Amino acid sequence: MSISLAEVRFQWQRALGLIRRGMTSLRARGWQATWQRVQRQLRRVPPSQRAKLYLPAETPFAPFAVPDSDRPRASVIVPVYNQVAHTLACLRALAAHPPLAACEILVVDDGSSDQTQLWMSQVQGLHFHRRAQNGGFIAACNDGAAQARGEFLVFLNNDTVPQPGWLDALLDTFRAQPEAGLVGAQLLYPDGRLQEAGGVVFSDGSAWNYGRFESPEDPRYASLRDADYCSGAAIAVPRALFASLGGFDTRYAPAYYEDTDLAFSVRAAGKRVLYQPAARVVHLEGITSGTDLNQGVKAYQVRNRELFERKWRDALSAFPAPGLSPMPATLHAHQRQILIVDEAIPQPDRDSASLRMFNLMKMLRQANAHVVFLATEHAPEQQAPEQQALRNLQNMGIEVWYPPFCSSPPAWLAEHGKRFSVILACRYYLASKIMPLARKHSPQASFVLDTIDLHYLRESRAAQLAGNEALAKSALRTRQRELAVISDADLTLVVSGMERDVLAKDAPASKVDVLSNLHEVAGPGLPFLQRRDLVFVGGFRHTPNVDAVRWFVQEVFPRVRQRLPDVAFHCIGGDVPDSIAALGKQEGVVVHGHVPNLDSAMDGMRIAVAPLRFGAGVKGKINLSMAHGQPVVATGCAVEGMHLQEGIDVLVADEAQAFADAVARLYDDEDLWNRLSRNGLENVARHFSMEAARDVVRRVFLGEG
Repeated sequence: MSISLAEVRFQWQRALGLIRRGMTSLRARGWQATWQRVQRQLRRVPPSQRAKLYLPAETPFAPFAVPDSDRPRASVIVPVYNQVAHTLACLRALAAHPPLAACEILVVDDGSSDQTQLWMSQVQGLHFHRRAQNGGFIAACNDGAAQARGEFLVFLNNDTVPQPGWLDALLDTFRAQPEAGLVGAQLLYPDGRLQEAGGVVFSDGSAWNYGRFESPEDPRYASLRDADYCSGAAIAVPRALFASLGGFDTRYAPAYYEDTDLAFSVRAAGKRVLYQPAARVVHLEGITSGTDLNQGVKAYQVRNRELFERKWRDALSAFPAPGLSPMPATLHAHQRQILIVDEAIPQPDRDSASLRMFNLMKMLRQANAHVVFLATEHAPEQQAPEQQALRNLQNMGIEVWYPPFCSSPPAWLAEHGKRFSVILACRYYLASKIMPLARKHSPQASFVLDTIDLHYLRESRAAQLAGNEALAKSALRTRQRELAVISDADLTLVVSGMERDVLAKDAPASKVDVLSNLHEVAGPGLPFLQRRDLVFVGGFRHTPNVDAVRWFVQEVFPRVRQRLPDVAFHCIGGDVPDSIAALGKQEGVVVHGHVPNLDSAMDGMRIAVAPLRFGAGVKGKINLSMAHGQPVVATGCAVEGMHLQEGIDVLVADEAQAFADAVARLYDDEDLWNRLSRNGLENVARHFSMEAARDVVRRVFLGEG
């Protein structure tokens, strides 16, 4: 698109509008809030922290096709009035990256005088409707909704460029959050900066575009959250709900505040209004209506604020007075705010500690707590597994802070510490650094140490197995440091009753509670005859796993193969060292490395082995197998503290020949296999499910009981 005189005039009018809006902000909010807004607009956001955007090529019009379904799940409604070049860019983006969900696209022409009708009639699959006369944004949207067939209505401005995956992200939110009634997209400027991360409403009916001019990757704006409203430039709402609310309220015609009003109506109907940052949409703000509040359609924004304030006066009385910029502390002031600190973002498909932490945060979110996760370290952006783990937390509504947005935990705690009721730090060596900061900046918060496992117990057992005096001395030093942190913490979490008993002797004055592994019971998987082979699951950054696999392959598996010559041993786990990779050369041994989805291994392999010779804590690998109905052969060390009985829930052996005999016996005994499978499932449900942990979570984190 070449720059025309009309575009130059628009930019000039926009600049004048910004000046007028600045003066209005000065009168309404004072100089501090206005100056903060100016600073945000002028602040340089590094390119690395801006969204990487798809923008369609600016080429002359030629016919093309857009997605269309006879049975659409979503109806994308695009109201237009002139500005056909922007409508074309919007539709080209929809065509270039079609969603996975079945959809239809409806363009509602509100009396355009340009080439809109000519060009739109040549777009294959497009549902085009031309209104008899110009009625404004609200009338065009309501007309489109009346013609839509989808389960969901998705209102999309024509001056937008939806990014790949945007529609599926909106729709997936309704599946993941059944109480959702309206979901809005993350709106971006063409330069990749944030335009809106959901809207904030004040008690006088005025509104604020949260996050304007900031980085879309900034932790304050990068997670799913409840919003006061979401801009109608890109929102999704169930068609039945929209109809029951009477559509967009025509008292605001021709436009402005209809989206804010709809959000309030959705909440009044008992549903949630959610901002979804995974749905990214570029919005060329003000293309149709300009930005000057004193002329044109934009002038209705001032009038409609007064209408909105009168209609929702009672509800608005609970909202904050206009003033300084909203921040997470104030946006979530009505929720219990909990901080969790660890070195890295949990990756639940890689280790049991991560899975436990992920499910703990899920439980806290289900209880409507606002959870903040502070990672003191963070892998580079190109490391996809950690980036996916980050997105998983953000999609759950976790506010995740990490470098470079939090390069200094002391400074971060100084700024944010006052908002937390509970601070949990993982592992004694990190907690020892965080606790003094928490005491200084969050004196109101209860400080909880999550041991993950008792490190000194694990180290002392490793030293004993190796007969190494230097390791034994190191374990004693770890014991002193770990017990000192346990003594200073308000509460210590361990994963088993056995470790609680250890601390009852080693730290009798400390308050200790048990929060064990947290699993969802997957079910029995395939029956005995449809399963084959043996499997071990465990990450190899954990030294006991390295020792366990080497011992099993070198000492146990050859004995197993003597009785079961066709059986294979599958070794699954990330960070494989050379010593483990070399074992894959042995006949029948398959070293897979990291496997993101373990369902086929858990549901299709006959037996899991846990040949650990030292360690501490509760073994997630055993829980994981039993949650899928997969029986386990383990050492006594591996089943410690897991409420398992030998021969009833699990087979236990510590010597190589006895371990091999147990594997071979279980592999051929269908009745024994079925009994262990059934009892293992019951064990997980009774002791290691999220329901089993609910009372502890309520007591420790939610202040209940």
